Amino acid sequence: MNVKSVVENKEKYEVELTIEVGQEEFEAGLDKAYRKSRGNISVPGFRKGKAPRKVIEGMYGAGVFYEDAIEEIYPQACLQAIQEQGLDSVAPPQVEVTELGKEGFTFKAVVTVRPVITLKQYKGLEADKVLPTVTDEAVENELKQYVERATQLEPVDRAAEMGDSVVMDYQGLKDGVAFDGGTAQGYELALGSHTFIPGFEEQVVGMKAGEEKTIDLTFPEEYHAEELAGQPVQFKVKCIEVKEKKAPAIDDEFAKDVSEFDTLAEFKEDLKQKIVDRNMAQSEAKFRQALLAQMCDQVDIELPEAMVNTQIDRLVDNYASRLQQQGISMEMYLQYMQMSVDKLREDLKEPAVTQIKQQLALDAVVAAEEIVVTDEDVEEEVKKAAANLNVPYERVVDGLDREALKVDLARDRAMAAVAAAAKPHLIAAEPDNGEIKVTEVTKDDVKEEAAGEEKPAEEEAKPKKRTTRAKKSEETGEEGEEKKPAAKKPRAKKTAAEGEEAPKKTTTRKKKAEEPKGEE
Repeated sequence: MNVKSVVENKEKYEVELTIEVGQEEFEAGLDKAYRKSRGNISVPGFRKGKAPRKVIEGMYGAGVFYEDAIEEIYPQACLQAIQEQGLDSVAPPQVEVTELGKEGFTFKAVVTVRPVITLKQYKGLEADKVLPTVTDEAVENELKQYVERATQLEPVDRAAEMGDSVVMDYQGLKDGVAFDGGTAQGYELALGSHTFIPGFEEQVVGMKAGEEKTIDLTFPEEYHAEELAGQPVQFKVKCIEVKEKKAPAIDDEFAKDVSEFDTLAEFKEDLKQKIVDRNMAQSEAKFRQALLAQMCDQVDIELPEAMVNTQIDRLVDNYASRLQQQGISMEMYLQYMQMSVDKLREDLKEPAVTQIKQQLALDAVVAAEEIVVTDEDVEEEVKKAAANLNVPYERVVDGLDREALKVDLARDRAMAAVAAAAKPHLIAAEPDNGEIKVTEVTKDDVKEEAAGEEKPAEEEAKPKKRTTRAKKSEETGEEGEEKKPAAKKPRAKKTAAEGEEAPKKTTTRKKKAEEPKGEE
């Protein structure tokens, strides 16, 4: 492989390489193409796959394997040429063969390179930074989550009330005949959960253990099962057991059971600090996002179309991968959303452009600040990722693109440098009759809260790191989230007595028979 010429088009951020592949390399490619294809070629007098190359070329022409040989050679030749020229390619090159013969071939590769920009300003940027106030109500709401997890269901000898759970047997009948999926035994239903069709739970209220009752209902007109939609039915219900929620006493003993603290006061103080840390991290993330948006506004160049399309490709692939994890194919999703691939790509163009501008802006800061990420830095980050994910080190490094990680880390540091040099407008968010009242304050008023504002934010506020990737995918900017259509997973089949959500089981239940199918 030999690069014969290099022509640069700075306006389009393109470099045209003329690459020559010699006879020896071409011959190796032809032989490889022959070995791959011979099994599919029939030649009279030879068993399939056994005909010599010269015989096949004599029968079909000397150039029978040329195209396959070119396809075999040019990707690696192009990559090698790009590396030799030190080009930062951001899209697959456009390739055109200009000369071809038995001595070899020559092709042109148009390579789109990453634009290099200089920001007019990245130090001293100004943006609002909210310093949220944590109220006692917020702490109590946080505490409720622990109380709910510690709450148990205990049997009671009384009539069922809303909020209780009822263990029951039931059978659904239409015109006196049990309908498919309308029967269950030992089923536990949380009253008030609205998991069954309207009217069912309300008529279970008041039943006691051992009591039997016939419930008359009419399925909704829009019910998905046509044979039941709008039809009157009966459910024969037998109440086996009534259970009520028993919340624990909120005291020091409770704190010991659910935390590492000895007193409730200490536990609440820890919850308050966690809320402060979480809110401050979110505030820092929004602050950095605002700074990054200002830097993106300075990227006023026309981005190469190939670069934008490649970024869109990454977003589509990334999105398809996430759908696949939910058991949904891209084809199924597009059909469900009544959307074409072209429309999806059109919707993703704006976030793709934004993400590219974010990367270019941060790259400009990396260059201006002369930020360098060493192999030792990468190794430390990999070990940290393994510890955070609680997975073996070998699993993290398997297939890891270390050079891509270096780029990510450099951009992280660039964003931290921009935030450290920025001028925040400190805003205090205070509760006011249940709403958030925003008031501008000075540094003197919030010395304690602002003490750490020059430090890099914690993980939630940092530019995103993709430390466990096998290959780098620049689908997001360092602070920006990609704009994506929301995936809607098709609903699972539910019982005829149930509503849109499946019944919530808060405790173990007795032996369960077939649950009724469908939902409202």
